[in-house]
Amino acid sequence: MPVALKKDPCAPVTLADVGPDLRPVEGSGADEELAALAKALGHPARVQIVRLLVRREACICGDIVDELPLAQSTVSQHLKVLKDAGIVRGEIDGPRVCYCVEPRTLRRLKALVGSL
Repeated sequence: MPVALKKDPCAPVTLADVGPDLRPVEGSGADEELAALAKALGHPARVQIVRLLVRREACICGDIVDELPLAQSTVSQHLKVLKDAGIVRGEIDGPRVCYCVEPRTLRRLKALVGSL
């Protein structure tokens, strides 16, 4: 009997995984979505965290604090805001949490900003 392999929760998401995003980029719903994403990115430290995750193109487990001049608790709070907004995802890996960017949300953010 073949063993089912568990998909890496932070593996890159491809269009084959999610299909094209056909949601409108204009209208009240899109405006509210853009405002919520912009609010989550409304702090320079959160922008730095997203840039770091995008550059690494992989999950980061604990290294984020080493990259920023902020306390662990501050970084954790910023990660919580980004995770709640769906911009990053965090998966438990033993005693730590590994974070990576949520590519579908990032593509959506780019589409919404591009529609301005």
